[in-house]
Amino acid sequence: MQMSVRRLALCPLGAARCGLLRPGPRPLASAARTLFSQTGVWETDYGPETRRRVEKWWHSRIMDQWRKDALTEDSQKKKFYVLSMFPYPSGRLHMGHVRVYTISDTIGHFQRMRGHQVLNPMGWDAFGLPAENAAIERGLDPEEWTKSNVESMREQLDSLSLCFNWDREVTTSRPDYYKWTQYLFVKLFEAGLAYQKEAVVNWDPVDQTVLADEQVDEHGRSWRSGAVVEQKLLRQWFIKTTNYGKSLQDALVDIPEWYGVKAMQANWIGDCTGCYFDYSLKVNGEDTGETLAAYSSSPETVFGAAYLAVLPSHRLLHGSSSVRAALERAFEPGRDSLTEVTARNLFTGQEVPVVISHKEAFHEYLDTVIGVPDCSEEDLSVASALGLSWTSVLQEQEDGTQTLINSEEFTGLTREEAVHSVTQKAREKKVGGHLTSSKLRDWLISRQRYWGTPIPVVHCGSCGPVSVPEEELPVTLPKLPSLKGKGASPLEAAHDWVNCRCPRCKGPARRETDTMDTFVDSAWYYLRYTDPHNTDRPFERHLADHWLPVDVYIGGKEHAIMHLYYARFMCHFCRDQGLVAHREPFKKLLVQGLIKGQTFKLADTGQYVKREEVDFTGKKPVAVGGGHLEVTWEKMSKSKLNGLDPQEVLQQYGVDTVRLYILYTAPPEQDILWNAKTDALAGVLRWQSRVWQLVSKLRMARQLGDVPNPSLLQNKELAETKKIWSNKNYAIDQVTAYFTEDLVFNAAISRLMGLTNTLSAATTRVLQHSVEFEEALAAMVLMAAPMAPHLASELWAGLCTVPNPLSPLLMKGGDVLQQSWPTVDPEYLQVPDLVELSVRINNKPRGTVSVPLEISKDVDRVQQLVLESPLGQKLLKERSIKRTILATRTPLINFLVDE
Repeated sequence: MQMSVRRLALCPLGAARCGLLRPGPRPLASAARTLFSQTGVWETDYGPETRRRVEKWWHSRIMDQWRKDALTEDSQKKKFYVLSMFPYPSGRLHMGHVRVYTISDTIGHFQRMRGHQVLNPMGWDAFGLPAENAAIERGLDPEEWTKSNVESMREQLDSLSLCFNWDREVTTSRPDYYKWTQYLFVKLFEAGLAYQKEAVVNWDPVDQTVLADEQVDEHGRSWRSGAVVEQKLLRQWFIKTTNYGKSLQDALVDIPEWYGVKAMQANWIGDCTGCYFDYSLKVNGEDTGETLAAYSSSPETVFGAAYLAVLPSHRLLHGSSSVRAALERAFEPGRDSLTEVTARNLFTGQEVPVVISHKEAFHEYLDTVIGVPDCSEEDLSVASALGLSWTSVLQEQEDGTQTLINSEEFTGLTREEAVHSVTQKAREKKVGGHLTSSKLRDWLISRQRYWGTPIPVVHCGSCGPVSVPEEELPVTLPKLPSLKGKGASPLEAAHDWVNCRCPRCKGPARRETDTMDTFVDSAWYYLRYTDPHNTDRPFERHLADHWLPVDVYIGGKEHAIMHLYYARFMCHFCRDQGLVAHREPFKKLLVQGLIKGQTFKLADTGQYVKREEVDFTGKKPVAVGGGHLEVTWEKMSKSKLNGLDPQEVLQQYGVDTVRLYILYTAPPEQDILWNAKTDALAGVLRWQSRVWQLVSKLRMARQLGDVPNPSLLQNKELAETKKIWSNKNYAIDQVTAYFTEDLVFNAAISRLMGLTNTLSAATTRVLQHSVEFEEALAAMVLMAAPMAPHLASELWAGLCTVPNPLSPLLMKGGDVLQQSWPTVDPEYLQVPDLVELSVRINNKPRGTVSVPLEISKDVDRVQQLVLESPLGQKLLKERSIKRTILATRTPLINFLVDE
C-alpha cells in the first residue's frame, strides 16, 4: 500500500547544515528521517514513549560521531586525558560503574566541546581470584570465563551510550598486555627493586594465597574472601617501594588537594626521615652470604651503632636462614638476648652484634632496627645492659647545634647536613640510604594462584634467580586441564612449563610458579592506553609524554591508598628509567562516593530480607513474617539484597534521566542513597520536560505568522530580554566553573534549572522577537549536552529548525555535541560581577537576591544585604533567625527561623 507523505520544507541553510529537516506545509521525503520528521510534527510533551524514541534514535549517532572524532588526530588541539578506573569483568555492571563512567563521559563531552582532543579510554582489570574461583566452581577455563564477561559488560557499557575510545581497549590478561607488565618487572629486577625473601606473610585460607598487608582489614580479615587471615612463613617476591618513600612523599606537593586523598597518601607514607642500611651476616666470624636491611631513624649517626636488633618473630628465627640455629641458642624470651651472630654494615664497614629484642614489636612495621646509644635513651640502656661498646658520634656546640665526630668524611657536618651526605653516599654505593618512613613496607606481589601474570624469573641451581630475557617475553600461562586440587600453586602441576633452561648458563632450571598480584597490572595501565597496540615496547615515550599527566582520574575512594600508591610508584620508577617525563601520573583526582541501597536486616539473626518482604504500614518497617528489622543504607550488594540492576533502571527511566539523577543527587565525592521516590528523580524528570516545553514554545511562537523583529519590543519587554541575557551569561560562567574546577555537576544542573525558570517566565512577544531568548535557550541545551546527550541532541535539532532564526548559533547546523561550548559575552564581563543568590527560609526556596561577587562567600555581609533587600524586608524583618547557612559550592543562603 502506498503511503501518503507530507512534504517537509528545508531548513534555510540546508538539511546537511542543520542536521535535521524542519516541518513545513508541503512534504519532501528524506532518507535519513529524524524523530519528529517521521510524523512532520514536533511533539509538545516529553513523555516516556518520546524519551524512549529519542534515546533509540540518537544512541548510535552519538557513538559513531565520537568514534570518528577519536580517530581524527588534530595536533593543533590541546589534549585532555580523562580516565576512569577500569573494571574487573564480573559480567554485570552495577550502579557504581554507572556513576563513575557517567562522570567520565560527561567530562569527555564537555572538554571536547571546549576544543580539546579528548582521550577517554576503557579496558579490563581481568586477572585475579574472582575469575579463577568462578572457573573452579563451574569447571571452566578462566580465560573463556573472562572473555565472556568482557563481551557482556562491553555491551552493557554501550547501552549506556558511553563514549569511550574503544580503539585503545586493553585487557590485562591478554599476552599483548602482560608481556609489558613482565617487561617492567624485569626492569625492576635489574634495578635491584624486585627481590625474593622469606617472610612471615598473610595467608588467606579460603582463597589459598598470600595477601599484602594492605589487603587485610582492621579486623584481620581478607579484603576479598572475608576469612580470618593466618600467618605463614613463605619465600615471596617483593618490590622495594620503600626506596621511593621520600620521592612519593615530596611529590605530593605537586598534587592539588582533592577530597582528602592527598592527606590519605601522606599519612600512608609517613615521615620519610630514616632509611635502611644493608648488613652482611656472620656467625663466629664466618660470612654466611646472607644480607639484612636494618632501619635507622637517624641515618647520620650510623657510625655510632652499637648493635642490630631483631624481633622474636623475625624470619631469621623461623625460616631456613643459616643463622637460625645460632639465634635460637641465644634467645631468652622476655629479655634482650645477645647472640653470636654479628652484622657488618656495608656502608660503614663496622661490625656489630645481633640482639634479639625483648619487645614483641618496634615502632610501626619495623622488624630490624639499628641501636645507636647517642640518639636514644632506650638504645643506651640496651647497650649498657648487654655490656656493648660503641663510638660516640655527636658533639654539641656552643650554639646548641650538634655536629658529627668519629664519622670519617662526614665528621664536622651538622646533623642536618650529614643526613643528606650520608644517605646520598649510601645510595651511590647501593647499600641503602633511601629516605623512607618506618610505616612503609615493601610491596609483596607474590600470589600462589594460576590466573595472574607469570613472574618472568627462572631458578637455576648455578646462577640463582635469573630474569627471562626481553626477547623471550611474554612468559605465557600454560593451559591446565583443571584448576581443582592443585594446592596453593596450580602452576606447579604444569611440569612441561615449569622445567626449562637457564637463560644464562643454559643448564636445567625451574620457572617461578607464583604469579603477580593484580595491583601490578593496574599500576601502569594508564600508560599503556597512550600507545596500546605497540608490539615493540610498552609505550612510545613521546605519546606518553603528550597525554600525561592524566587530567582527571576518577574512581572509588577505596582505591585512594593501595592502587594510587602503587600507580604513583610505577610512574616514578618509569621516569627514572627514562620511559616517561612525568613522575606524577595524575593531575586531578576525583574520588566518587558509593551508591547505597536501603537494607533490611532481622535484628535477632542478622539475616537480610528483601524489600518485598517488609511491611511498611506501621510506624516502623517490620518483617512480613514477624521480627524487628534494622533498617540502614549500605553499599549495594547481592548478599545484602539491596542491589539494583542498571539495565532495569535504564529501561524504566531512560539513560539521560539516570545520568542526570546520578549527577544531580549529590556532589561526586558524596554517597548517593538510591531511592527512586525522592525529589531528585522527580526533579530531573520535570526539568527535562520543562526544557522540552521551552523549545516547543519557541517553535510555536515562531509559527504564529510574524517575522521576528526585535525592534517591535517595548521597554518592559526589553528589560525582560536584558534579564535573560544577564542570566544566560551568569549561567555560562557558573556552569563552566563547576565543570572545570570542582566538578560539581549537581550545582551545574541547579544553575541550568535556574536559567530554565527565567526562560519559562518569558512572554510570547519575547519568544517571538528576541535573540536573547534564542541564545539563552541554545546555551542551556549546549550546556546540558554532556550530561543528557540524547535529549540535548533532539532539542538542538528542534532549535536548528526554528523558522527565521535570529541567532547565528542556530544557523551553524550540525549535532549538538559537535558545537562549541558557549562562552560569556564580552560586554557581560565589563559589568560589575554580581551573584544571583537563591534565598531559602527553613529549606524552602523563597526568591533570589543579587550580591557582589567579592563578598558572596562572607556569610555576615551576605546576610546583611539579604536582610536589607526588598525580599528580606518582606519575609525576614519580623522573624527571629536561629542560624544562617551559606552554601560553599552553590549560590544559596538558607535562613533557619522560628516558625
